[in-house]
Amino acid sequence: MSIDRDSISGAARRIAAHVRRTPVVDTTLPGIARPVTLKLELLQHSGSFKARGAFNTLLGADVGPGGVAAASGGNHGAAVAYAARELGHRARIFVPEISSPAKVARIASYGAEIVQKGRSYPEALALCEAHIAATGAVSVHAYDAEATLQGQGTLARELEDAARRAGSR
Repeated sequence: MSIDRDSISGAARRIAAHVRRTPVVDTTLPGIARPVTLKLELLQHSGSFKARGAFNTLLGADVGPGGVAAASGGNHGAAVAYAARELGHRARIFVPEISSPAKVARIASYGAEIVQKGRSYPEALALCEAHIAATGAVSVHAYDAEATLQGQGTLARELEDAARRAGSR
């Protein structure tokens, strides 16, 4: 497995039915000389681009009775919880004690079990990894996994497509 144009294109095909193709908006901002392009991923399922990586990971995994597990400060956990719910999997999300109550509530709203322990993200991640080792749960790492990054790379692919379409007008 690798992270290249072909693998990102494969991820785009795999997740297409599960994510939104979010709008691209060109705008100008005071104090910035050139136009700015915005990709409105706040309109994505669970509120961020993280759903792309979560779906790509889970659609490529053999999820058994251990379900799925992730460590997160918030957005990744919400994305994994949402993707797991949509695909019919149990999810356990490990968040540090300092996590935003609003983000923890969003994760819970998607039906995930929340383990709020550890003073920091690295401590929550260590608890998550111990859980995965003990249960066989599928790991959905926030940033250190090729499948996650391939899925998240689909955002850039969509930006590139939008720029190509805009240039042909």
